[in-house]
Amino acid sequence: MDPIALAERLGRWSTGRGPLYVLLARRLRRLVDDGDLAPGTPLPPDRALARALAVGRSTVVNAYELLRAEGRIVRRQGSGTRVAGTPAAARAADGTSAPIFLHLLEPGEGVIPLACAAPTAPPAGLVAAYEAIVPALSAIRGDIGYHPAGIPALRRALADRYAARGLPTTPEQIMITGGGQQALSLLAAVLLGPGGRVVVEAPTYPGALETFHEAGAVPVPLPVGLDGFETAVRQHRPALAYVIPANHNPTGATLPPLRRRRLAEIAATAGVPVIEDEVLADLTFPGRTPPPPLAGFAPATVISVGSLSKAVWGGLRVGWVRAPEAVVQRLARLRAVHDLGGNVPAQLAAIELMPVLDDLCRQRAAALRAGHDHLRRQLLGLLPDWEVPAVTGGQTLWARLPHGDGMSFAQLALRHGVAVLPGAGLDASGGSADRLRLHHVLPQDELTCAVERLAEAWHAYEPSTGSARTPTAMAV
Repeated sequence: MDPIALAERLGRWSTGRGPLYVLLARRLRRLVDDGDLAPGTPLPPDRALARALAVGRSTVVNAYELLRAEGRIVRRQGSGTRVAGTPAAARAADGTSAPIFLHLLEPGEGVIPLACAAPTAPPAGLVAAYEAIVPALSAIRGDIGYHPAGIPALRRALADRYAARGLPTTPEQIMITGGGQQALSLLAAVLLGPGGRVVVEAPTYPGALETFHEAGAVPVPLPVGLDGFETAVRQHRPALAYVIPANHNPTGATLPPLRRRRLAEIAATAGVPVIEDEVLADLTFPGRTPPPPLAGFAPATVISVGSLSKAVWGGLRVGWVRAPEAVVQRLARLRAVHDLGGNVPAQLAAIELMPVLDDLCRQRAAALRAGHDHLRRQLLGLLPDWEVPAVTGGQTLWARLPHGDGMSFAQLALRHGVAVLPGAGLDASGGSADRLRLHHVLPQDELTCAVERLAEAWHAYEPSTGSARTPTAMAV
């Protein structure tokens, strides 16, 4: 692409807070995600674009490097820089505003979904909860239904639930959100700015990475459990850290209590807020005792995020944040601008679920354990050269391929009728290219069929040394 033409498309890219290279990367990212720069589009050389924008070459180099690490562009010696993917892939993104949501917006017909992990149907308890709220809903008077922080009764119920776990909490420390993803988006908007550094695990939940990228933040990847956090704090001075300490997505790991305490102490001493993602915390397999919440070791520093989407149903868009009152107030003010407040009937139903939520979680965890064991048996039987470690909770297996890469194999698997999530899209360090995330939520007969299709794809797989990284569809 001509550098002058790209400069015109970029428009007023340099407005806002943060280093110039971060602002440039943010604008280029939007052009890629919106489809204005189609897959395969060649981008101008560093020096040429720098001249067209009247900036230093390092600004363009650093912006390109950020986008390369995200998988949005490809840079190769001798062949230049281009938008990731092939021109043919652009047709697959028609009608979408961001390729990362493709699996959710355009699910493939006849494709077994092993990428998006959430209950496939609402449980009977949820139906009963909605039936129970009809009298309360019909009795509402003098309430327009806009509650940016959530309805008081649900905030109080969740505060009591945290207190029962040994973490004293007031309703004012709870904010209700439209699921865990919105909680992360609001927190990123409040706590991060362009160029801000956020410490993340490598790999981690891809929805969190996308949220931080959208905020213009720079990820600082560490191993699962944030090993090396103290050194990273000194070197990078991060604005935020994000961790999944229980039933980690995607590896299934759980951080022991002593390591939780140490992580919380380091964060509190350095004054670095830590988001503790507890969306999967209640899905520990039977016979295992979940460790105490990370926030219990540093309640003023650790911000907890929870949701009913994995324990109950993804369509019940009820999540929450537990944080200091000042943070909750900032979140509520921001949310008031975005959507005024959440779904009141859903929140009323969530209140009805609170007394039976532990039972629902135990039932869900038992079903997940059965699915985990079945999926591993099928994989070990039909794909014995794959490395598939067992886990003790959660919804996913983190499989290692003996050769090739997850991105190119995922594309072939999709043509064989099964969607899997390649590991590279979950790893801000650029690693995990030989990994796949597979969930075990589906009924066992569907899991069996999925593995049979994966085996067919694997036998036909011929890895290419030059396969390009393309934007990965979002999975939850």
